[in-house]
Amino acid sequence: MKTYTLDQVTDEIVGKIGTPNRDQFEYDLQMDLIGNAIKQTRKQRNLTQEELGKLIGVQKAQISKLESNAGNVTLETLIKVFTALKAKVKFQIELSDLKY
Repeated sequence: MKTYTLDQVTDEIVGKIGTPNRDQFEYDLQMDLIGNAIKQTRKQRNLTQEELGKLIGVQKAQISKLESNAGNVTLETLIKVFTALKAKVKFQIELSDLKY
């Protein structure tokens, strides 16, 4: 029986790193992770979606939407949410293939 690494399977099914399909997959995965982090942290802080929404000035429905799909959110809103959740926010930016 032949075994495969996760990277090999991902390359085969989703596409190799740098391809449009892989970039979209990685983006969607990151947005899903952010939404899950918001939901888990909100629950740990014993806040309802409505309470979190009031803290940052949005409706409960917007918090629900954010937790299920963070893809259409502004950086400003993310910072407001994580600040309201008393979470430390760090951003990491990687720029590859830069030519000067």
